[in-house]
Amino acid sequence: MRLLVTGGAGFIGSHFIRAWKAAHAADEVVNLDALTYAGSLDRLGDLAGVRGYQFVHGDICDPRAVEQAIEGAEVVVHFAAETHVDRSITEAVPFLRTNVEGTQLLLQAALSHKVSRFLHVSTDEVYGPVLEGGVDEQAPLVPRSPYAASKAAADLLVQAFQTTYGLPAIVARPTNVFGPWQLPEKFIPLSITHAMEHLPIPLYGDGRQRRSWLFVTDLCVALQVIIERAPVGEVYNVGSGQEQENITTAQQICALLGEPADLIQPVADRPGHDRRYGLNDGKLRALGWHPAILFEDGLSQTVAWYQANALWWRPLVQRLREDPYHWLNRTAGQRPVPDARVNR
Repeated sequence: MRLLVTGGAGFIGSHFIRAWKAAHAADEVVNLDALTYAGSLDRLGDLAGVRGYQFVHGDICDPRAVEQAIEGAEVVVHFAAETHVDRSITEAVPFLRTNVEGTQLLLQAALSHKVSRFLHVSTDEVYGPVLEGGVDEQAPLVPRSPYAASKAAADLLVQAFQTTYGLPAIVARPTNVFGPWQLPEKFIPLSITHAMEHLPIPLYGDGRQRRSWLFVTDLCVALQVIIERAPVGEVYNVGSGQEQENITTAQQICALLGEPADLIQPVADRPGHDRRYGLNDGKLRALGWHPAILFEDGLSQTVAWYQANALWWRPLVQRLREDPYHWLNRTAGQRPVPDARVNR
């Protein structure tokens, strides 16, 4: 079988490609990635030269790149997206271009090439805040950030192509994902790298926002199950059942690194910050999937990975701090901490 994976040089996409090739060595995997600031081929260095793996440098908004990459593909797994909420608040246009226009172009190509399955990887943020319990896949979409709105629009496009044109599509909506190789602008790797450098760890507002955390390898298994077992036309929540406040997560990171918890410093909350997300993922678990990694174990593995791979993340941290989208460069006259941009 031949798969096209978009955004395969990103955090989750690279883990998925590695997991798929480990489980399906004979399959061909084409990785289409634009290599934006968030993409890194280092994440897949161990697959360079491996039979059945091909990288195509291209943008999902470029019809020629998509046509080149999708030729002969039976399955499309669509990760490519702009994903950082804070960036979307500052400048929404790139999110609309990639997440909406790029998805539409990819859907059209998938339809033209008659793929047998199209898996769109979305986010729990499309549901908006869920203050109690967990919503199922029939809940209304109430996105509150430009990022979440762009992903909700993409979800609806995928479902429209399935209903109107018969495209064999499925949507997955995962909770917060973490693990090795995640870009250090996201909450967990940002907190780890700051603590390792003995720098203040910025925490939005009172830090009492609640998040469920799923280790990246568990998500990869979930997506494989969906591809192999799920009927087309369905939507699947991918939860974890492991929820806690952001301040608790930051405190755990400090403890793992032997750093004082007073490194954690509150910063002004961001506009429209969702207090909590909550998923009911019973539909997916009925297919035989469940998370295998406890949050504490995944966090320990993640901290150990960043300790061992400073040569990868330190140059990225420096580039992020020079980025015009960086929190410090968007706040005139205020420098309370060296880096105060936090995910979700």
